[in-house]
Amino acid sequence: MNDVLTAPRNEAAPSRRSGEPVLRIVNGSKIYGGVHAIENVNFDLFAGEVHALVGENGAGKSTLCKAIAGAIQLTSGEYYVDGKVAKFDSPRDALAAGICMVYQETSLVPTMTAAQNIELGNERLLTRFRSLNIQAQQLLQSLNFHVDPATPVAMLGTAKRQMVEIARAIYNNARVIIFDEPTASLTPEEIVHFFNLVRDLRSRGVGIIYISHALEESLKISDRVTVLRDGKLVVSARTSDMTREKLVRFMIGRDISQTHYSHQEGQPRRRRERGAKVLTVENVTMGTIVKNMSFSVYAGEVVGIAGLIGSGRTEIAKIIYGALKRNLINGGTIRLHGKPIRYKVPKQAINDGIVYITEDRKLNGFFETMVVDDNVYIGKLATRAGWRLLISRATRGKLANYWVERLKISALQRKAKIVELSGGNQQKVVIAKSLVQDPEIIIFDEPTRGVDVGTIPEIHTQIRRLADEGKAVVVISSYLPEVLAISDRILVARLGRIVAEFDAAEATEDKIMYAAIH
Repeated sequence: MNDVLTAPRNEAAPSRRSGEPVLRIVNGSKIYGGVHAIENVNFDLFAGEVHALVGENGAGKSTLCKAIAGAIQLTSGEYYVDGKVAKFDSPRDALAAGICMVYQETSLVPTMTAAQNIELGNERLLTRFRSLNIQAQQLLQSLNFHVDPATPVAMLGTAKRQMVEIARAIYNNARVIIFDEPTASLTPEEIVHFFNLVRDLRSRGVGIIYISHALEESLKISDRVTVLRDGKLVVSARTSDMTREKLVRFMIGRDISQTHYSHQEGQPRRRRERGAKVLTVENVTMGTIVKNMSFSVYAGEVVGIAGLIGSGRTEIAKIIYGALKRNLINGGTIRLHGKPIRYKVPKQAINDGIVYITEDRKLNGFFETMVVDDNVYIGKLATRAGWRLLISRATRGKLANYWVERLKISALQRKAKIVELSGGNQQKVVIAKSLVQDPEIIIFDEPTRGVDVGTIPEIHTQIRRLADEGKAVVVISSYLPEVLAISDRILVARLGRIVAEFDAAEATEDKIMYAAIH
């Protein structure tokens, strides 16, 4: 991680902002149900520049970029490509003009291989799979992406799916590439490779729109930055004139502590008195992913688990929760209050007071066509104590009211489908759906992934509150400042084992990364 964040900032090529922008939006607006998603936004992009687009979830970033990529149509405004008025009826039209969007939620076909997805839309009448795989392999290797082109996308992890998306954009010779949270699932080493790729594309004259909640990344890689708030353009300026503090202030309209990922300097870190041991993992093994992993969790503490992607962090959480099965023979032991447990399905874990809050909320975190109240109530119905044959509207409303207020879920959006909410509100609904089950042990997997800067401290506050209430909390996170900020004790996973343990007071990013890599 240090390699990414400590390299010289904004290693941009000399400005290429000469001549006509490769694309330009003038007074662009998009209205959904009478509400502006974006309103009179002006935006342009020049060939050979990286233009960062930042803002809180719901600010209009994705709406603007989907309009640029032809996925949606603007309600009003003008769209120019190379100085000429353009109108795209579909993403295929935009792709034909050299404009490609790499989505945060990949748009790949799960049943097709990586090579087939890269070729998708450009297939020949007769295609030899061997030739297709060789061609894809050469492209992936040139990008330093270690992906088997013959593997079905459904069998690839999130990071490798993102790599295939990026490779497909390169394969299509895009003149403009829109990256939506491209590094969210990449390891520090992969992020370095990705940044080198972005610089290479920029040197070839490709215009890049870069959307990321990691403000340090945006400041480091971009030439210009534009901030949206509530669907409106707030500021557009050269990156060299911006700082993280300025960006945050423009994004949320108020000052927020730059150190919301850490305790205040000069103040001693408050130590929680942990309670009884509630969970013990002893030599748990699952294939080659988890190998003899052991650790304990106590009531009233937050245990952070750090490590690179593939270290077994998520898998051990799912084994505890019953979503994955450890080896039947020599698979180790998991004890809850000293009693051995082996769950066949997650419902058994829920009934015993264990919940797992997924890292991929869109895939399996909520029911996207239901509203906030229904999602929260379904969480309660999944418990033994909360199950009812007949649905109670009064109970549903009471539960939803409590969690909407506690987690500060936008009350104005309670009647909207979850899929229509901002990422921050979606994440809060996922958390509420689990916490309504009154668990004793809560496992958060990447709790602030894809969450805007204003919502992160709110989620951290809730995590600390749970520990203060005597709950046992486990937080799995790829972002070391987050792990350091909220953990009382930090475990480091590497190659399926816990290889180091630190008290939060003595832990540093360097120590954690050294243990994770070496």
